[in-house]
Amino acid sequence: KITFGGKDSIAIPPGAPAISDPVEMAVEDRPQLVVSTFLPDETPLKTFHWDGRSTAWFADGDLTRAAAFPTANKTDARILLSEVLVDTPNAGAVVLIGDSITDGNGATIDADARWSDFLARRLAPRRVAVLNAGISGARLLDSKMGVNATARFERDVFAHPNVKAVVILLGLADICWPGTILDPDRSTPTAETIIAGYRQLIAQAHARNIRIIGATLTPFEDALKGTPLGDYYNPAREAVRQEVNHWIRTSGAFDVVVDFDALLRDPARPTRIRAEYDSGDHLHPGDKGNEAMAAAIDLTALLGR
Repeated sequence: KITFGGKDSIAIPPGAPAISDPVEMAVEDRPQLVVSTFLPDETPLKTFHWDGRSTAWFADGDLTRAAAFPTANKTDARILLSEVLVDTPNAGAVVLIGDSITDGNGATIDADARWSDFLARRLAPRRVAVLNAGISGARLLDSKMGVNATARFERDVFAHPNVKAVVILLGLADICWPGTILDPDRSTPTAETIIAGYRQLIAQAHARNIRIIGATLTPFEDALKGTPLGDYYNPAREAVRQEVNHWIRTSGAFDVVVDFDALLRDPARPTRIRAEYDSGDHLHPGDKGNEAMAAAIDLTALLGR
C-alpha cells in the first residue's frame, strides 16, 4: 500500500508533483511493477505519457487491491505515474533524451524492447541505471509535443541524482515536422540552427560535469508513407539531415559520437532504414533495430571509464 505522509490519499495541486512515502519492497534488476491508483471523482487527464509502450487498464470503482482487473478497457499510455525512485547503491545513471525513436514507437508493447531497455540490460552488471527521457514528437528547438530540449534539460537530466552521461538523439522532428499537417506554417530549420541547439545542450551538460554523447539522425526516406504524414520525407530535409550528421561526426563537440545513421541505413539505399531493422513505417526501428542500437554503444566510452 502506498501512502502520502502516512495517509491513504492525497490531493495534488495543479501542475505539482506528489511523492509517496517510501515502500519497503525488494526488487530485482529491471522488474515489472504494477501501480494501481483510484480517483474518487471524475478527473480530466492533463498529465500522461501517451506512448508508454506498456498496458494500463482502467475501470469504475476502487480496484487498487484487485488481483486481476475485470475490464477490457486499456491503453498503452502511462497515466499519472511519472517515475519510480529506487533506493539502491549504484554507479550512476545514463539519461537518453530523444523523440519517438527513443520513446519506443515501433517497439513491441509490453516487451521492454526499446533501445533504452536493451541498453539497461547491458549496463545492469555495471550497476548503472538507464533513464528514458524520450517523448514522441519531441524537438530540439521548438515546443509542441513536450517542451524543447534545452527547456527540459533541467527536469529530465539534471534533476536526477548521480547522472554520469546523457545521450542526445534529437533533431529529426525539427527537420521533418515543418510543412506537414503537424506544423504547416513553419519552415525547415537550417543545419546551423540545429547545431546551435546542440551546442547549448553540450554547454549545459559540461557545466554540470556530465558527459554528453551525440547520436547521428537516422534514415527516414519513405517514412510514414500512405498516411497523412506521407510527405515527411523530401530531398531538402534529407540534405539538412546529412549536414547535421556530418557536423556530429566531425566537429568533436560531443564527448562521444554514436553513429546510428551508419548502423541502421540500408547499404544499397542509404537514405532508407534497413528492412531487418524497420518497424514497418520506415521511420522507427523495430525490436531488432533497437537491440542493434543498444549494442552499438561502447560502454567504456559512454561512461568514460
